[in-house]
Amino acid sequence: MFGAWFALNGNGEMTGTTWLEEGGRLEGPVMLTNTHSVGVVHDAVIAWRVRLGPADPSGYWWSSPVVAETWDGYLNDINGFHVRPQDVDAALDSARGGAVAEGNVGAGTGTICHEFKCGIGTASRRVVIAKKAYIVGVLVQANYGVRDTLRIAGAPVGQQLREHRMYLEGAPDQGDTGSIIIVVATDAPLLPNQIKRVARRAAMGLARNGSYAGNGSGDIFVAFSTANADAMSNDAINSAAFLGNELLDPLFLATVQATEEAIINSMIAARDMRGQDGHFVMAIPHDQLRTILKQYHRLNTP
Repeated sequence: MFGAWFALNGNGEMTGTTWLEEGGRLEGPVMLTNTHSVGVVHDAVIAWRVRLGPADPSGYWWSSPVVAETWDGYLNDINGFHVRPQDVDAALDSARGGAVAEGNVGAGTGTICHEFKCGIGTASRRVVIAKKAYIVGVLVQANYGVRDTLRIAGAPVGQQLREHRMYLEGAPDQGDTGSIIIVVATDAPLLPNQIKRVARRAAMGLARNGSYAGNGSGDIFVAFSTANADAMSNDAINSAAFLGNELLDPLFLATVQATEEAIINSMIAARDMRGQDGHFVMAIPHDQLRTILKQYHRLNTP
């Protein structure tokens, strides 16, 4: 499929992006893991693809998987190297459509946002362009941010939820040293350069929640379109349909909104966790959050 990637801040890793940038196409699954498991996941994906069958009719066989990571070493025994090839096989073999598990699941099991427990989150938007409906879906593996900058629906939530902070008052400022991986998918017909423009807009959804893409954060995004699946065949001449640039604004807005919501969903779905060495991270308290959002007139429910 046509695809692209974008690094808002590159203190992290996403493999396969050199060819994605050069060739403009995504050729396999996007895998998410922790920082020190990128290698084993990368190798396991190649082995899985080899087992699926022989090379194509041209005799060509080569694979450069897209594997992205965030650092979960506060809660996870990251140097225990607990991710194994069989875990990769299980993830690939069980992949299905439908609802996506959120919170403390998969590669989001040990991640932290704005000093609250978070994890995997997802959201989507439906847009109508030239009388046709398209979907923009976003999935995040969120692991970034400091408490004070957290904003939800524009309300300065982090400044009011200061108890149970990971970093005690008076301690050295840790800064934004986490990371976030954002995956954007759409069925709108787009060319690779247009998909890259969509990927960049994920940064604006991230910023809405209070990220400033600190020096120690790996904020890396990958996007793709499921349209034009036959446009990169081995035929001498190929053709693709795509939206005009002047029609892309609804997709840009949908990407911003879905990214913002997916991150919040990753926090709302998460639960308190105690990890290695007794480290504890609490989830955002729902009752207190509702009170703050009501205070700022962000909730219409009683």
